[in-house]
Amino acid sequence: MSKLKGILLTEGMHGMLSQVEGLAKALDLDFTHHKVELKNLWSLIPPKFTPISQNVYKKINYSDFDIIISCGRKSIIPSIHLKSISNKKVFNIHIQDPKINFDYFDFIVAPEHDGISGSNIINTKGAIHYLTKDEIEENKDYLNSFIRKDNRKIWCLIMGGPTKYYDYSTKNMKHIFSIFYKLLKKKDFQLVVIPSMRTPVNTIHYAKEFFGENHTVIMNVDKKAYLSALAISEKIIVTCDSSSMISEAALTGKPIYIANILPKKNDIRFQRFRNLFRDLNITRNLGEDIENWTYQSLDETNRVAKIIKEKINY
Repeated sequence: MSKLKGILLTEGMHGMLSQVEGLAKALDLDFTHHKVELKNLWSLIPPKFTPISQNVYKKINYSDFDIIISCGRKSIIPSIHLKSISNKKVFNIHIQDPKINFDYFDFIVAPEHDGISGSNIINTKGAIHYLTKDEIEENKDYLNSFIRKDNRKIWCLIMGGPTKYYDYSTKNMKHIFSIFYKLLKKKDFQLVVIPSMRTPVNTIHYAKEFFGENHTVIMNVDKKAYLSALAISEKIIVTCDSSSMISEAALTGKPIYIANILPKKNDIRFQRFRNLFRDLNITRNLGEDIENWTYQSLDETNRVAKIIKEKINY
């Protein structure tokens, strides 16, 4: 049986790309990425008030596809429109709550903390993503040339970046780094700091200055360094702003600590996500007593793909 063809529609952000690509790979699609751009003022209008028309988005020059996977508000209308004008049976899958009539999609993949349900909705524990256990293991040795050569255990700090809920001020970063400073007096470990595409440059430099030469701060965004850190770390710490990277870390089955930042506004949805992961015995909060624990590795991407394959007989 030949592979189905897919098109992936996002606004181009890493978190969205990770989710659509992860699902496309798990579905074993032959896929292409397309960055969605809305015309004029349509980017400011909620999808439920937007006409389903080619007039609202820049044309996507690709016509041969069987499955559309979209993520992000701007991709909603293009997904619905492209399905409607296709001359063959096309399945469209949207990731996250589209905040529009659910019947426009064959499947909606949404985390439990979004609080939506329906016959075509597949709820997930956290975010789906593009990481695999094999890929993590294949990059295990990548950090060998970066880390200090000694017998200390490796802990990694994976940093996201500022959002409308969380501020990466020097004060907030100092609070997180100071917790590590206290831990370093009790535990003999080497910290490896991994930035993401959202991490401010000044935050990376501050980490380098704070932790000095006895620890390792990766100065640039480096996916292989990220994968290697997940593979070699005894403990994984992720900043609270990134549900996607917390979900990715849960693929390892290793203890995960959440580095919390005081929110600027009500972050109840993110709190629900973190409470769920704590209830699943996946996470603790940085600053609590250091423990060793285990949990069932979380691989929601392949679980979702299996459900979709069964329903579309693929």
